[in-house]
This record gives sequence, structure tokens and C-alpha cells, in this order.
Amino acid sequence: MTAPLTADAQVFGLVGDGAADDRPALQKLVDTLGEATAADGRPRTVRVPAGRYVIRDRPVLWRSGVSLIGAGRGATCFMLCNPGAPAQPVPLAWFTTAQHGAGRDHHIADVTFAHFEIDGSRVRTEEYDVLAKGLGLQYVLRGRFTDLYIHDTAATGFGCDFLQDTVVEGVLAERCGRQDPGEQMGGAGIGIGVGGWGPVERTAVTDCTARGNGTNGIFFELQQDDWVPPRGIRVTACHTEGNRYGISDWGADGLLVTGCTMVGNHVAGYDVSAQGTTSIGGRGGIVTGCVIDGNPGDGIALGNTPGPYAFRGNRVSGNGRYGYWQHNLAGGDQEPATDIVLESNDISGNALDGVRLDAPLHEPAIFGNRVRNNGRRAAPATEGGGDGVRCGPLSLTDANADWLPDGHRGKRLTVDTPNAEVTAVVTGNTGTELTLAPERPGAETAWPDGTPAPGAAYRLPDAPAPRTGLTAAAAVAHPYVHGNRVRDDGHPRTQTHALWIAPEATWTGGRVTGNDFSGNASAATRFDSAPSGGRWRDNDG
Repeated sequence: MTAPLTADAQVFGLVGDGAADDRPALQKLVDTLGEATAADGRPRTVRVPAGRYVIRDRPVLWRSGVSLIGAGRGATCFMLCNPGAPAQPVPLAWFTTAQHGAGRDHHIADVTFAHFEIDGSRVRTEEYDVLAKGLGLQYVLRGRFTDLYIHDTAATGFGCDFLQDTVVEGVLAERCGRQDPGEQMGGAGIGIGVGGWGPVERTAVTDCTARGNGTNGIFFELQQDDWVPPRGIRVTACHTEGNRYGISDWGADGLLVTGCTMVGNHVAGYDVSAQGTTSIGGRGGIVTGCVIDGNPGDGIALGNTPGPYAFRGNRVSGNGRYGYWQHNLAGGDQEPATDIVLESNDISGNALDGVRLDAPLHEPAIFGNRVRNNGRRAAPATEGGGDGVRCGPLSLTDANADWLPDGHRGKRLTVDTPNAEVTAVVTGNTGTELTLAPERPGAETAWPDGTPAPGAAYRLPDAPAPRTGLTAAAAVAHPYVHGNRVRDDGHPRTQTHALWIAPEATWTGGRVTGNDFSGNASAATRFDSAPSGGRWRDNDG
């Protein structure tokens, strides 16, 4: 019989009752349609009615030209499991370089995966395996991944690499990377390896949500260190929340990130660094119109890049450390980053410095920003216990306290329990209640060993100082700092200075002109290392 252009999965033997193993029937159908497509050049589609389809012990080897279309999230669900093969990762579909010889001349083309759910909660490998994904395809040409719900996978949820002329839209990835403690490769909601197609990879990621995943919400990672970082990747209108990192650029060139939200991510909302497999950071990226708010760590963490990079028109607020942190990790590029641009951002309410420069910069441009009311971690050390102290899953309340609101933001709380001291990170506070970050991405509690008993003794450390709008603690050469408003109008004021040049810094040349440095808690400027040369004029304060 001639293979149909559209095949009903249940007509071809899939059951969808949540018990029978549907993998053999699906593999046979994909092979049949793939062979027909290879013979006549006409792509085929598998339509999967509502049901729960078990994929047991082995993934489905995918074929070019075969699409998989469900009846909608929650209606069509693929349940992955490996009870008979504990060493075998089981993504729904895979086609990789290492296992199948995937490459530019041996790729998957003209495929759509749409309108279904992947439940990875029943896959558990003996050791963490990066291939225990929801989808694991490499070298996809003219692909479309749309309206997918991928959750609870052992490794990355959507883990497809080298996507050319491909759109990833409306993907919801939650609690992926279950077996990744946060230090392994992969373990993300949406992880896309780049570089395989050469200097341009035309990939669009839009309207996706990544929440509570083990490492990144969304990341792009250069896969070989001798490849050219590719251009052509765009991220638009995505939401990342409660991951280890929100959105990460670990090796792209000119990554465009527009209109995204990055909130509640444990280490950083947006990260550029050498943490990827090749230890190569991104460069040439543009991040604009984003909300980067309430991350327990930093808002933006940038390093290991030669530059340039630009952040324009973003709100960077309420983060537990720095709003923007320039720093380099060991093992990656250490040269000064050139042409870093911070333009027209609202950087406010962060726990420590609004902008912190701990790695060398050459010709940075910082202009038109509002850097205000930072240094919120201003409350002194305190301790308590006994009557009035109660802990909840994500809180500690002391009815006898009178804390500065948000004055403990970003501090590490220590609580005594019968067996050991336990710690949690404070994300904010009222006069009597501390709000705490979950103990890991995807968790529902701050306490890994159970909520402490009423009356437990607790301690919070002192506030660090100074806490400034802009701190230079590295070599800064020929900066252009113009037209910024760096002040504090809070009650009380917590941003101690507008600009601090720390003892270890050098500030050489450049221009610092037309800024409003007035209204900070201690003084407009503090120079523990004197700037050398350049032009300083028309700065209020």
C-alpha cells in the first residue's frame, strides 16, 4: 500500500491507553513514512488523537520529512519511561551526530512537532545523562516546533541543536533537568546547541515559557571551540522564571533578545559567560525591552566576552545582588570586553550596586540610564528565636521584629535545627516576614530537610558597604558616561554613592559628563583610586 500523506496514529497501531508500549508502532510508522518521503520527496504527517501514549525503554529514531501533530496539550501526551533499561535515556524522538551520524549533509528537514505534551517524569537513568531529554534532534532544516508542553524530564526538555530556518514557538518547559544538580551540562528547559551550520543559523524562539528548570530557562551554547559563533538567532516575548539562569548566551554572535521577562532565577536573569561546553561566551548581542526583576542573584551577569554587547531600554530591578555585573569566570576569555553599552535602562531597587564592574572594560558606553534606589541590602545584622518565630515553606516570620523593608534582600539566612544549621536566600522582607527562594529550581520549599520548628533560632549577617549606583573595581579604559541619573530618593536612602572607584580599579581617560549624581546617602562620588586623564564636567552633585 502507498504510504498516505497524513496518517492517523491509531489506525497504524498506536493505542494511547497509558499502559501499552506505543513505541514499536510509532517507530514502524515513522520508518514507513520516512522511506516514502525519501522516495517521492513529499513530506508526511502523523496525526495523534487524544490519549496517553507510552514510549518505553527506547526513543524513536526520527526520519526526515515526517511531522508529528497531536490534538493539543493535555489531550495528546507522550509518557516516557525506562523501567526495563535503566541505563538508556528515552527522549520521545532523537537523531544525533554521535548516535546516527547527523550532519549538514545528513539532516532532518521539513518537520513539524506540534500540539502535544511530553511527560518525562518516569525516566530515571543510573547516572545523569544529557540525552535524557524530551526531544533530542540535531541538524534540523526548515523545522517548526509549536504548542508543546514538555515537563519533568531527567535532562533538558527541548534539547535540539543546529536549527536552520527553524521556529520554536509556544513551548512550555517546566521542571526539566530533574537529575541535574545544577552543575552538569544540559538540564535546561530549552537548550539549543549552535554552530553546526556555520556562521549563520537562522533560528527564532518566540512566545516560549521556561519555569523551574534545573539549569537554564533558555540557552544557546557553541558546541565546538573551533567553530565560528553564529549569527541569526532571535528570542522574542519569552518568559523565564525560577530556573538557575533565565536566558544564557554561551557562544552565539549577535543574539537578539527582545521583550522577554526573566524573573526569580536563582543565579542570574541574563547570563553571558564561559559556562558552556566550549568555555566561549557570547558576543555582539543586543538585549532590549526586557524585564529582569526579582532574581535572587544578579539581574544581568556578563563576562568572558571580547564584546561588543548592548543592553537598551530594560528594567533591571529588585535583584538580590547586582543589577548589572561585569565579571569573568576562570577558564574563559579574560581580555577586556570592548564596546559594552548600557543605554536607557531603569536599574533600580537591587540589593547591592546597580552596576558593578569587576572585569576590565575598554571603551564602555553608559548613558541615559536611571540608576536609582539600589543598595537595598542595608539592614544591620540581626538574630532571633523563641516566641513569635514561625517558618513556612518559603518564609520566616518574627512577630517581634522591626526590619527595614527589603533591607535583608539577597542575604543568606541561617536557622538552627536539631540536626544542623540550614540556610536559605532572602528575596525580600517586610517589617516582620522574610520571603525566601526555593532551595533549588523547581522546588516548592526553601528547606531541603523539612520546615524548621516554631521558635527556631535564626541569624542574618550585616549589610555590606559601600552600595553604589556604579562601582568600578577593575581596569576601565576610555569610558563614556553621560546623561545618567544616579541617585536615591527613598526613605531611608540606601544607595551610598553614585560612583565609586574602588582601590583595585584603574579609570583611564574617557568622558564623564552631564550626569546627575546628587541625592545619594553618603556622597556623590568616592575615589579610593584616582581617575587618570579624561574629561569630567557638568556633573551635578
